[in-house]
Amino acid sequence: MPIRTRANEAGIFDPSELALLARVFEQLRLDNQSTEARDAIASRIIGNYMAGIRDEAELLSLSRRPLGR
Repeated sequence: MPIRTRANEAGIFDPSELALLARVFEQLRLDNQSTEARDAIASRIIGNYMAGIRDEAELLSLSRRPLGR
C-alpha cells in the first residue's frame, strides 16, 4: 500500500498515526488510479500531516488538492 511505504520513507509514525493516514488514503484513492497517482496522494497526505494537520476531516479536505509550493 503506497501510504505505508511513503509513511516509512517520511519518518516514524505510531500505529494510531498510521491508522489515520491509511483511513484518509482509502477515502481519496480510486480503484482505477495509476501507481503514480496513488503515490502522489500518499505524499500529499503525509506532507499535510507533517505540516501539522491532525484533524481527519481537514487532512482529507486539504489532501484532495496538490501541495502548495
